[in-house]
Amino acid sequence: MHMPAKQYLYAALAALTAFFGAPAATMAQEQAPVAEAAPQESAYRINAGDSLEIYVWGEERLQRTVNVLPDGTIAFPLVGQFRVQGLLPQQVEERIRAGLRDQYRGEVPQITVSVAPTGLQFSVMGRVQSPGSFQPGRYVNVLEALSLAGGPNEFADLDNVVIIRKAGDAVRTLRVRMAPLFRSGVSTSDVQRANLIRIESGDTVIVP
Repeated sequence: MHMPAKQYLYAALAALTAFFGAPAATMAQEQAPVAEAAPQESAYRINAGDSLEIYVWGEERLQRTVNVLPDGTIAFPLVGQFRVQGLLPQQVEERIRAGLRDQYRGEVPQITVSVAPTGLQFSVMGRVQSPGSFQPGRYVNVLEALSLAGGPNEFADLDNVVIIRKAGDAVRTLRVRMAPLFRSGVSTSDVQRANLIRIESGDTVIVP
């Protein structure tokens, strides 16, 4: 006898909340600074439509929020317009630091770039309740991506969920085993063992 798909989803999300000690909807935002030090496949790369908060410490005139334009560029005082799409936040920091170097006799102040991923967009296909494209405006992992798609249906093969990810001209395939998260009595250890990959813009999640 099958448990309804939504009941499975609620159980999985409850375990996820218990494990991380925060609501699933906010977990990705709270972990964003840690994620910059995560492996390459988890590092968020900037997309058109994202909002960047840029701080040059000690220089209030250079502290501002800028939106990434459709052509993937931003404009910043004393640096000019340059392309940021596809870069990591720390790469943008280095680009601004280099652009400001001639403005200072000594060391350039510390620069911090944080990203509000409003340009993040991905698709969920296959055996889910509401397949389609999603633009959540925040970081999500693969479990939350399935939640946005209404959860898997009763025929979904959750041991073979696939994420198709573009990496330059290449395409990577990431396989995720999620079945243990969609059963009655799911525990926090099940969540800990799961490979809850963070979604990147342009990903396609396929539930066979």
